[in-house]
Amino acid sequence: MNDSRRMKMLGFFGFVVALSVATNLTTSYISSKSSDVFEQQKVQVPATYAKFANVANAMETDFTVAAELTVNAVVHVKTKTPMRTQQFGGGFNDPFFEYFFGRPQQGQPKEAPMQEGSGSGVIISNDGYIVTNNHVIDKSAEIEVVLNDKRTFKAKLIGSDPGTDIALLKIEAEKLPIIAFGNSDLLKVGEWVLAVGNPFNLTSTVTAGIVSAKARSINIINSQLKIESFIQTDAAVNPGNSGGALVNTRGELVGINTAIASQTGTYTGYAFAVPVSIVQKVVADIRKFGVVQRAVLGVEISDINDKLSKDKNLKTMEGAYVGKIGDQSAAKSAGVKEGDIINNINGVPVKSVAELQEQIGRYRPGDKITIKVVRNNADITLDVHLKNRQGNMGVVTSQNSIDILGATFKDIDNKVRLQLGLDYGIEIKSLIKGKLTDAGIKPGFIILKINNQPIQTADDVQTAFDSVINNGDSKDKALYIAGTYPDGKVMYYAINLGE
Repeated sequence: MNDSRRMKMLGFFGFVVALSVATNLTTSYISSKSSDVFEQQKVQVPATYAKFANVANAMETDFTVAAELTVNAVVHVKTKTPMRTQQFGGGFNDPFFEYFFGRPQQGQPKEAPMQEGSGSGVIISNDGYIVTNNHVIDKSAEIEVVLNDKRTFKAKLIGSDPGTDIALLKIEAEKLPIIAFGNSDLLKVGEWVLAVGNPFNLTSTVTAGIVSAKARSINIINSQLKIESFIQTDAAVNPGNSGGALVNTRGELVGINTAIASQTGTYTGYAFAVPVSIVQKVVADIRKFGVVQRAVLGVEISDINDKLSKDKNLKTMEGAYVGKIGDQSAAKSAGVKEGDIINNINGVPVKSVAELQEQIGRYRPGDKITIKVVRNNADITLDVHLKNRQGNMGVVTSQNSIDILGATFKDIDNKVRLQLGLDYGIEIKSLIKGKLTDAGIKPGFIILKINNQPIQTADDVQTAFDSVINNGDSKDKALYIAGTYPDGKVMYYAINLGE
């Protein structure tokens, strides 16, 4: 290669090297300038976003501690329930035979086949008290509890409350692991929670999710005095989880898993738990009185929607609208009026019927509370002395509450009344497990007489019930009910109210 050509090539390589150096220098300069800009942007971040500075650390939440603290205190609840192979209607050819001698038992098998069921429960005391759902143990003849260490115990039902779907069991054991109660009021939407239970008989299962919503009412509890103010979560909950624990990341009990929203019967993204604030009250009442002491305001209330707001010319959408007030109710005595909007209970704001029910459900008959209402766009504070369903402030026992009948009532449809030629009577609107279903009564039955006294209203049923309950100490207490079904079939039932 001649010198001239070599010089040209060296010149070319020199140009390339120079270009490379220039490019690197330019890149370094741009990078340096960009870094300066980014630094300036960091300095200029608004102070309002400072609370998100540690968001990366928050996303590294460790659930192992909460799981370890709770998994041993969640138990497997197994039940055996008699299968009803023959139904008795309660009516016979000779009603007087039933009146004096009760319902005949011929045809009933000596031993009905048993159906097995399962769910979960939470140990809340080291001497063996366990919380579960009422629907887990409802109608069960046998209840068995299996601990996480595989020990098995026969469980005794201490009491249950269909209105909140909570039940309390007891096993004879000591030094058991427990889950401490947390504070469901402090839960926030978006907060991490864990569901602990036994889905599909898979024991000691832990799933995680967030609180999706609070104070949800999903109309799954069939009770006249139901309280539905569920915690909604997206933690995976399936059949068998019912009665299990919903805990926060500190391992504290914040709810009892109760239901799922699903069209398939398995988890599809939404689950619901009874807040521990309600659970604590129910458990305390059952342990002390044997039955929940339910305080009532004595009002018919509804959530405020756009239509109601426009129809009634309301200036707020938050609170519970009072549509009707009972004559002897605590609300009427306190000065509550139809059209009021209740938006605060003892200093706690309430935005819906579910939130109001949850707050009132924490109190007992005889308790004094303060409520705030909006009336004619003005705020008014009222003092309320809460009563029980019977309209007084006394203690209710399991045997003196009309809830043991398990019925709701409604006026007879005018068409049915004319068709049957009835001058009086009250129709059974719905039934849950209770004395009436035990006797074979079905929804739609029209009560005409109880103990030979004409029945025209639900209050008449209450009066008849009270007269029997308060009639001495005899264990032979009964309601003799005469009535008809809408098809004209006359029936007679004897309801034993004795111990």
